[in-house]
Amino acid sequence: MIMKRPLLAGLCLLAANLPGAMAQQTKSESVYDQHKAFAPNFYTSNGTETRSAIGYPGHKYWQNRADYNIAVTMDTVKSRIDGATTITYTNNSPDALPYLWLQLDQNLYRKDSRAEAATAVSGGRYASKEFTEGYEISSVTITNALGKTEKVEYVVTDTRMQIRLPQALKANGGKLQIKIQYGFQIVEQGTDRMGKLKTKNGIIYEIAQWFPRMAVYDDVLGWNNLPYLGAGEFYLDYGDYTYSITAPANMVVVGSGELTNPTTALTPKQLERFNRAKNSETTVAIVDSTDVLAAPTRSGNVTWNFTCKNTRDVAWAASKAFIWDGARINLPNGKKAMAQSAYPVETASLKAWGRSTEYVKGCIESYSNKWYPYTYPVAVNVAGIVGGMEYPGIVFCSARSAGGGLWGVTNHEFGHNWFPMIVGSNERKYAWMDEGFNTFVNNIATEEFNKGEYYRPQKVGAMAPMIFNPKSESLMHIPEVLQPMNLGLGAYYKPALGLALLREQIVGKDRFDYAFKKYIDEWAFKHPTPTDFFRAMENGTGEDLTWFWRGWFQENWKLDQAVKEVKYLSNDATKGALITIENLQELPMPVTIEVKESNGKTSTVKLPVEIWQRGGTWTFKYNSTSELSQVTIDPNGEFPDVNPANNKWTPAPAAN
Repeated sequence: MIMKRPLLAGLCLLAANLPGAMAQQTKSESVYDQHKAFAPNFYTSNGTETRSAIGYPGHKYWQNRADYNIAVTMDTVKSRIDGATTITYTNNSPDALPYLWLQLDQNLYRKDSRAEAATAVSGGRYASKEFTEGYEISSVTITNALGKTEKVEYVVTDTRMQIRLPQALKANGGKLQIKIQYGFQIVEQGTDRMGKLKTKNGIIYEIAQWFPRMAVYDDVLGWNNLPYLGAGEFYLDYGDYTYSITAPANMVVVGSGELTNPTTALTPKQLERFNRAKNSETTVAIVDSTDVLAAPTRSGNVTWNFTCKNTRDVAWAASKAFIWDGARINLPNGKKAMAQSAYPVETASLKAWGRSTEYVKGCIESYSNKWYPYTYPVAVNVAGIVGGMEYPGIVFCSARSAGGGLWGVTNHEFGHNWFPMIVGSNERKYAWMDEGFNTFVNNIATEEFNKGEYYRPQKVGAMAPMIFNPKSESLMHIPEVLQPMNLGLGAYYKPALGLALLREQIVGKDRFDYAFKKYIDEWAFKHPTPTDFFRAMENGTGEDLTWFWRGWFQENWKLDQAVKEVKYLSNDATKGALITIENLQELPMPVTIEVKESNGKTSTVKLPVEIWQRGGTWTFKYNSTSELSQVTIDPNGEFPDVNPANNKWTPAPAAN
């Protein structure tokens, strides 16, 4: 999910108004302690049979599976969804399960929900603006492995449902089916994850969190049952989905996965264009503005059938106001997928959504070639009320987005198809493992797209006041614990900058990219933890990075490197200079130093982070040939140093 512009603007404003805060860092007293920074006890447990010490799934790794068959009807008069979902749940764990837990996300919109009780009086992005009854469940039954179907006892607690089984579900492959009949009201503003947008040609419905979903039972916590409060996103098992949407015949429905009945869902004209778009390198209109304004050619309802395999979720959108276009996505090894966009006539300019499919194609191809091949048959961008939200194979982006803003939100939301759709981390607990990783890869894709059309190099040094503002917090907090103004820092910018520092300054692009790709390969469609990531990157790069994980991720340590003094051997510059540098804050980092001599010679010295293992000062010999005119730490501003004023040394003026 992407941050809204007001939050980003607020962060920039905060950074711009912190001279006093940064001035506090000009003191020369060091708070650095190498014993804390390089303490050897970072990992509190050894590798296990399920999670290896190398950071990959262990030889006995397991995870449970949830396959879904969903059929619903959309009533646009009553603004409702009604239907049933059948879940085939497979217990691959070594534990017999006497009960099951499901997520009921629509219950967030109940007036008595925990989310409502935990929302500040001032409101916020995830505050409900209207209330419903949540999921209206009429029936819950289970069918066991012998084919016996029976009603089952269940208890609903806020956004969770516990099904109490008459017999425990067997370990190591036990299966059962759960069928739930339900309905819910479609909210207009669904906490920026779903909702309805009124346009001049009809309402755009963006539908997500629209069926009861299995909670994850894993080898880390057992059942993962944090309530859904809005900011924390999702943690879901993988499976195959088949689903059908019955909607008014004058609507276009787009969704996660492959449309399996195009000959009955589409008109002959739409079908011909749809097939042409699938094989076109450039954007082809499937439904154009003329079609939107024309009189309907069909009446009643039409059912749209979709299938999406090996996925953790599905979502969809519907409207009679949609312009719908598409193009071919070229994937590695000759595979193909289809980029699609659905948006209202009002946004169809080439300065706005008219380029959406080009953007979808561009970012999907970039991520596929760089990191891991795209796994879904379609990639659909929907313009609507949602500012920016991701689901497998489909994303919701603001209809108001245009130009570089539309590229940015499209690129970001589709980047989520790698984190957390392919690499299935626990978003409810570790937002930085999806938002931060995604923001990191977004920057690389933006540099590649259309020869850098929207690329602006990061000014890392200038980010220090924002990253280390006086109210900043550690990354290792669930989203609801981070203060609203820090969510952008803790979930998006700081973890993304951390990966960039690793790649650009600490281990180098080649080793980083190799280790990061191996991490993605090994954890594709599985559930890594932060420790798994840390171990995978250390083993893959061949570096002990515990000092970095500790200071950047677990703690909130700042960086302040300084040039302390320069002396000459035997007071003779031609015999060499002794340059002393300091690490004044708690975070160590490698050091890049530019040395200028009075004879015009300029040299660059790079020192590894290990120089700080002996303490907060370090002296090294520089083979000078003349007196030094300037010594500068981090001359290009590639590190987020909180006090760049002490990064430069120049000789004292000669006495009169």
